[in-house]
Amino acid sequence: MSEKVIDLLNKARSSELAAILQYMAHHYELEDADFGKLAKVLKTVAIEEMKHAEALAERILFLGGTPTTKPDVETKKGQEIAAMLATDIALEAGAVKAYNESAVQCGELRDQISKDLFDTLLGEEEAHLDQFQNIKDHVDKLGAAYLATLAGGDAE
Repeated sequence: MSEKVIDLLNKARSSELAAILQYMAHHYELEDADFGKLAKVLKTVAIEEMKHAEALAERILFLGGTPTTKPDVETKKGQEIAAMLATDIALEAGAVKAYNESAVQCGELRDQISKDLFDTLLGEEEAHLDQFQNIKDHVDKLGAAYLATLAGGDAE
């Protein structure tokens, strides 16, 4: 049981590491292009993903495994804002799908703690997905007028 659960947890951790790197790359690029308000959103989500990666690592260690340190996809750089958002939406949609499946599998394997972890992460990933989809919808519908509202600001 534990080996299968550890594999599920490590797969999730690998996805979280990829998301962290992607969102931070977008954060830096957006900040550099003076889209500080949007950059701040990406930085905030990246930090939440770091907390997810840490929670997964702690569970893996508890079960006797070794947390992976390798992201599952390469970071994309130099994208336009709409493409950035599409990339981010794909990462979050993938996480939602995978975490739903992983929660079910952990339940079947009678590991309620890991199931609960996936359920918690799932809710947070759905919130990220919704946030990115809403921003992309605004960009698609309002274009440059909406992007102007994201310019400037402090990206702390």
